[in-house]
Amino acid sequence: MLLTIASILLAPLIAMQFSTEVQWTAGDFIIAAILLSSFALLIEFLIRKKQQGKRRTVLILLAILTFLLLWGEMAVGLL
Repeated sequence: MLLTIASILLAPLIAMQFSTEVQWTAGDFIIAAILLSSFALLIEFLIRKKQQGKRRTVLILLAILTFLLLWGEMAVGLL
């Protein structure tokens, strides 16, 4: 899990070296790491604790949609 999160956070770090359009601060990396970690823990919890079936699938999809909404809101202010 940590390797995946670090890999995702490497994309903007590398992009910052080649482009002036990507300008993340240390706070941005910390917030992104917290958001990704929380999402990963929530998905892990749902997979382990909920029984197989439609309810688990719906909860996982809801978690994914919530994550995407939060990420989009923090990135560009969708709402």
